[in-house]
Amino acid sequence: MTKTIFSTKEMAITALMTAIIAILGPWAVSIPISPVPITLCTMGIYFVLYVLGLKLGTVSVILYVLLGAFGVPIFTNFSGGFGKLLGPTGGYIIGYVFLALICGLFLERFPDKLAMHIAGFVLGTLVLYLFGTLWLGYQMHLTFQAALMIGVVPYIPGDVGKLLIAMALGMPLKKQLKKAGLL
Repeated sequence: MTKTIFSTKEMAITALMTAIIAILGPWAVSIPISPVPITLCTMGIYFVLYVLGLKLGTVSVILYVLLGAFGVPIFTNFSGGFGKLLGPTGGYIIGYVFLALICGLFLERFPDKLAMHIAGFVLGTLVLYLFGTLWLGYQMHLTFQAALMIGVVPYIPGDVGKLLIAMALGMPLKKQLKKAGLL
């Protein structure tokens, strides 16, 4: 009998969590100073990572990025396609994968240390910001500082709020899923 990489239960919960990101991802509010909209995608990703952890959370985020890249309209404003990755926000979308890896690693390495969870999410978000800022600057012919000012600084308070909401919802759900034998 061969061992599978993922159990049916793991595949189902990963697909469900990918769907959560895909539902939250398209909802966006444009702001006049930036081509980067305010979106709920990062909150969905934070939530999924908190619930699933490194392996399944990262797979869920990769699935989201791949589905969007192949044309499913799950990126901001119900867009999709590889061209979205080449646009001004493409660095953020690619950065989601690194966000997942970093956050998931901290969650796995320090399972009961909330301060380390927060540190991992902050570090992961900084890496996400770095990918996004570098690509935004390249696409719009901006200096790093100018790209930072329109692509990161206005979003920091909202991202802190999204992280807190995701953690507040993710912690009890993860406990319940573990208790039910689903994780």
